[in-house]
Amino acid sequence: MIEKEEPANIIPHRGKMLLLSRIKGYDLEERTLSAECDITENCLFYDPVNGGVPSWVAFEFIAQAISALSGIWTRKMGEKPKIGFILSISSMKSLISFFKAGSTVEIKVKESGRMDLVYNFDGEAHINGKKVLEGKITVMDETDEQVKSIIEEQG
Repeated sequence: MIEKEEPANIIPHRGKMLLLSRIKGYDLEERTLSAECDITENCLFYDPVNGGVPSWVAFEFIAQAISALSGIWTRKMGEKPKIGFILSISSMKSLISFFKAGSTVEIKVKESGRMDLVYNFDGEAHINGKKVLEGKITVMDETDEQVKSIIEEQG
């Protein structure tokens, strides 16, 4: 198991934007990863009126799990983790409105296809073993040159 300090080494998120609490397991051959997010009042997306985090935030949990899988893969290849971008979110279905404070959300991702630097993933969120959300996310890895160009344009 990889604890929170290690996800910080394999994904580019920092501070409150690092939402993954731990990596439970992964399979690079199958291109799958399981992670957990502990829901606390310190979460960037915490809504005190509803006592939790809106379920739509799970798309970011899933995206960070994808980023972790990519980071583990690139580290294995001797490279540094790459920045990625969410291109689309589709078929997102949720059975709940909020992840309540004190709960732990298990995130599961599986690569379902790819073309060049564009990857499709199926993602799920589970609470106490019950699937409460599912959806598809398309992401794109950026090359160092593309990231440098984007940063220069915004700078």
